Amino acid sequence: MKQRFSSLDVKVIAHELQQCLVSLRLSNIYDLSSKILLLKFAKPDNKKQLVVDTGFRTHLTEFGRTTAAAPSAFVARLRKCLKTRRLTSVSQVGTDRILEFTFSDGQYRLFLEFFASGNIILTDAELNILALSRNVAENEGGQESQRVGLKYSLENRQNYEGIPDLTKERVRTGLEKAAERTKAASAVAKKGKPKTGAELRKGLASFISETPPVLIEYTLLANGFEMATPISEILANESIFDELFKSLEEARKTVENITSGDKCKGYIFAKYRAAPSGDSAEASDRSNLLYEDFHPFLPQKLASDPEIKVLEYPDYNQTVDEFFSSLEGQKLESRLSDREATAKRRMEMAKQEQAKRIEDLQEAQASNFRKAEAIETNVQRVQEAMDAVNGLIAQGMDWVDISKLVEREKKKQNPVAAIIKTPLKLDENVITLSLAEEDFEEEEDEDPFETDDEDDEDGAPEKNKPAASVKAIEVDINLSLSPWSNAREYYEERRTYAVKEEKTQASSGKALKNTEAKIQDDLRKGLKQEKALLQPIRKMMWFEKFIWFISSDGYLVLGGKDATQNDMLYKRYLRKGDIYCHADLHGASSVIVKNNPKTPDAPIPPQTLSQAGSLSVCTSNAWDSKAGMGAWWVNADQVSKSAPTGEFLPQGSFMIRGTKNFLPPTQLLMGLGFVFRISEESKAKHVKHRLNGVDDGDASAGASRKKTDTEAAALEHPVVEPRSVEDDASDMGDKTADESDNGEEADEKRDNPLQEAGSKREEDKEDDDEDVDAAEEGVQDLQIGADKQEAEESKDEGRDDKEVSSPEDAATPSVPETSETPTQASGQQQAGNKSKQPQQPVRKRGQKAKAKKIAAKYKYQDEEDRLAAEALIGAKAGQEKAQAEAKAKAEREAEIAFQRERRRAQHRKTQKETAEHEELRKVMMEEGVELLDDDEAQKATSLDELVGTPLPGDEILEVIPVCAPWGALGRYKYKAKLQPGSTKKGKAVKEILERIKFESGKKGAVDPQGKDSDKMWPREVELLKGIKAEEVVNSIPVGKVRVMLPGATGGGKGGGNAKAKKRGGKK
Repeated sequence: MKQRFSSLDVKVIAHELQQCLVSLRLSNIYDLSSKILLLKFAKPDNKKQLVVDTGFRTHLTEFGRTTAAAPSAFVARLRKCLKTRRLTSVSQVGTDRILEFTFSDGQYRLFLEFFASGNIILTDAELNILALSRNVAENEGGQESQRVGLKYSLENRQNYEGIPDLTKERVRTGLEKAAERTKAASAVAKKGKPKTGAELRKGLASFISETPPVLIEYTLLANGFEMATPISEILANESIFDELFKSLEEARKTVENITSGDKCKGYIFAKYRAAPSGDSAEASDRSNLLYEDFHPFLPQKLASDPEIKVLEYPDYNQTVDEFFSSLEGQKLESRLSDREATAKRRMEMAKQEQAKRIEDLQEAQASNFRKAEAIETNVQRVQEAMDAVNGLIAQGMDWVDISKLVEREKKKQNPVAAIIKTPLKLDENVITLSLAEEDFEEEEDEDPFETDDEDDEDGAPEKNKPAASVKAIEVDINLSLSPWSNAREYYEERRTYAVKEEKTQASSGKALKNTEAKIQDDLRKGLKQEKALLQPIRKMMWFEKFIWFISSDGYLVLGGKDATQNDMLYKRYLRKGDIYCHADLHGASSVIVKNNPKTPDAPIPPQTLSQAGSLSVCTSNAWDSKAGMGAWWVNADQVSKSAPTGEFLPQGSFMIRGTKNFLPPTQLLMGLGFVFRISEESKAKHVKHRLNGVDDGDASAGASRKKTDTEAAALEHPVVEPRSVEDDASDMGDKTADESDNGEEADEKRDNPLQEAGSKREEDKEDDDEDVDAAEEGVQDLQIGADKQEAEESKDEGRDDKEVSSPEDAATPSVPETSETPTQASGQQQAGNKSKQPQQPVRKRGQKAKAKKIAAKYKYQDEEDRLAAEALIGAKAGQEKAQAEAKAKAEREAEIAFQRERRRAQHRKTQKETAEHEELRKVMMEEGVELLDDDEAQKATSLDELVGTPLPGDEILEVIPVCAPWGALGRYKYKAKLQPGSTKKGKAVKEILERIKFESGKKGAVDPQGKDSDKMWPREVELLKGIKAEEVVNSIPVGKVRVMLPGATGGGKGGGNAKAKKRGGKK
């Protein structure tokens, strides 16, 4: 079985890693074992995991592996140097089995050696060793010394300077040298039968290092070349030599063709564990295969072998990953099954031991009963034997003589001596007697209604009665007691054993449970020490990077985790017909409800709006303060990213135009559930409840209403006035009064009691058109100076720096009511600038005469004299210092001006992009066009594949954790309630997962057939056990929680009670 890479494997892997890993950043490094590392590379929407087994292999993996709890010293050093650095190249060093990873354009270089004991070496740009997995002593395996501080040598690596050309002279020279070595070795070596083809194989491998020997051998066999041909005969025969040379050229071209494309095909060669039958499904079952070898080419010899199954893969990384991961999985599965088998054996031994103890007690009871019955049956013989022995003892006869006397009497056929067994136990005052007991073997059951009179009338002879078989039993008789007293002693012992048996049986159930619990606890601890079975890495769905859940009505609800995701949701996913939901609380997430794109005018159900508002409130500071408040929602066309003139919206903030629809306060109650993804074939079994709650009449009414609003907007082109928070509050009051007066009309105009009709908003907009038009005309006539613009820029930048740290507070920023405020500020600033203009200084009295005297004194002083005089009095140093300060000040001002201009250009670019996006979005809203990028279209996933409770016969593919308002998890099979508390998310998640594992281990909790929906199914348990706690923690958007589970800790509630009891005890 192949265990490590060849030079060709290293070449192919380097070629593929160069294509798929370059430009990715190294996010982290982990220990899998003492010699296996896991490197995680990532960039947005592209994550890769690289396994490095020191000295054996390296490849990308699609299986999740358990990492060490803490990094080793070597891994910590690698993290310090390489973490977050970009990978710039992956290459093979010459044709040697060494891979080189270059980070940050050669600033760091990582070398992976796959020969001898292997090594991982980190160097700087000058090849100075910074860290390595193991130190290498000088001349160890023919290598140079390697330790931290030394230089890593590349000159002596195989073909580092370049691969030599394949010529006939080179082949001939190499074969001649190989023939000489073979001749010298055969003269020294012992006589033995050499392996067929070994001489030629070794000879070619000695001078052709760029092509693997295995590829050369398979190429020669494919061309019909006889491997057993001696080297001397090849050199002597020119035709054989030409044939060999052509095969070598073909092998070299094969290597070049393998790495010609972006990906290289891989082949795994496996043997059958058991001979397959004619069924093709059985023949393709991989559980019946034993992997033997893998190559990037397909040898004809192996392909034509009927005992070998060839598995083809599209790329070589997948081939190697499947080969070695299968071996890892088999080893892990074997260790886990061994532990489970050991636990079962211990349990069986405990049961057998308990059963044997009860069986021994029952046998003791039966034995004592038989002995007592035998004594009562042979009372006369027992008494005679006791009298005889007691009489001899009373006469003073020696105990040895008594034994001899008994033996002599036995020979004389004395019936009393015949029942006495020797040696006698006279030191214990006990003798052993062999007494007969009767055992009736009934041939047929007796009639319970038969009487003695009937027997007499029938005159049945005595010989027809059941025959009694005489058996002998040895009984110890106490000489100091009578026969009846001895029988009573045996009855007492029988009664004692019966009581013991009753107690043992009563406590055996409890003892078995305790033993089983201890064995299960030991097994659980042992399984924790073992690594989990390899599970394929689940590919994240496009919406899992956000806060998400599926409402009880089947709508997808998305929320942003930060300001960046808020902007992403608005720009990429907020479309016509969607709902934007938010809460006026610090930290509240921006939530959108995705409507069905086929019916965008259909209203969103009130329950879905309530759940979306609950999510926004729970993600705010209200969760920690435990104070529930209400959220609000608006339509997608009411949300805008364009700010009024002179205003700037920070990242994650939006402008809301129109009236907000407030929702009633909801409970701070979340839930953690697990949703299952099923196959396409299984979707047909589920009831399509998603988006089916809208009637055709409602949809048509919404469409007609939207059409009317669009026509009105197109005809009159209303301009929406920017609104402040005060205006919104006043509008809320007006809206409440209007709704109280005209409640019946409002009910007629809208289909959803929580969703406002669009026509009312349009009427409110039309009422303010004239004032807004007049204000905009006034703004267009204003001429604002450059100084005013700079002041506004600096003002915007200051606000940006202040609000970006918590963009959630500025979700609905205040906007000036009119555009007159900038005009007034501009006039004041211009007046201030006029007052700040420099004026000619007024000279004091006498300064003019003093200046005339100085001019007369230095009238004939030239520039050279002036410089000499300043040098004498030391005025030049101060002047140079002043010039340097002025130069530095000018440079600072130039830098400030450059940064200001750069920020101004950046703001203009951002505003331009925002304006273009808003214009495109406006067209999309009006026309109802759905524009999706290619990536978004490919990522679109049908929500029908996600079910909370699978049905019997469903093919379950994956399990996905989801955190949502508790009301949205009503149809979920596995869920846990979360409330604000003091337990950290990680601890709460581990408690939930451990509870699921514990429940699955109970007797009868799992339905092996997978048909009872009230019980766990094996596939569900398998997927739930494979979930990592870190994956679940990332899906919980709230802070500290309290888990509400039957028998759960309840977020530390028990700790407080324990402390109270402790204090009470001290009193």
